[in-house]
Amino acid sequence: MDVEGYLDRIEQLVAQGRPVPLSASVMVSKAELEEAVAGLRGELPEEMRQSRWVLKERDEVIDQARREAERILADAQSEAEQRVSETEVVNTAQREAERILEQAREEARVLRLEAEDYVDNKLANFEIALHKTLEAVEKGRERLRGRLVSDELTPEDEEPVPGGDEDEAPTTRSQLYDHEGG
Repeated sequence: MDVEGYLDRIEQLVAQGRPVPLSASVMVSKAELEEAVAGLRGELPEEMRQSRWVLKERDEVIDQARREAERILADAQSEAEQRVSETEVVNTAQREAERILEQAREEARVLRLEAEDYVDNKLANFEIALHKTLEAVEKGRERLRGRLVSDELTPEDEEPVPGGDEDEAPTTRSQLYDHEGG
């Protein structure tokens, strides 16, 4: 099951939980919820490895662009040195070298921008996935906190009702509530 599957499972557990009387809380199987959260945790490291891979890939693309730019620059310098023999050839070579250098810089700049755009897109997708995961975990924890707060309130509901007869009438508020039909 992937991250989305585990999040769906957690949402399903909460949606199918038994309602707690007099509250907006539900009771959820602790074991099933722990299993879903453990599975979710098991999936997160893979996504983090993927983000490291994307960063590594970005660095490789940038390095490749840098090597290509250096090769182009070296080619331009070599070509310029070969044309140094005569003044007219030197002027032509200098102009050509500048054009090649500018072309190399532009190509390197374009490659770098494309690599950065690619990596930024991958990181944005990963950020969205992590954000959704974090929101789902936060919602689940908020729901759990709501259940815990309602569990803490339950003992107060069990105070004896004044004047209650043990054999005939309910003696606690929750029994009184059940006895009167809700």
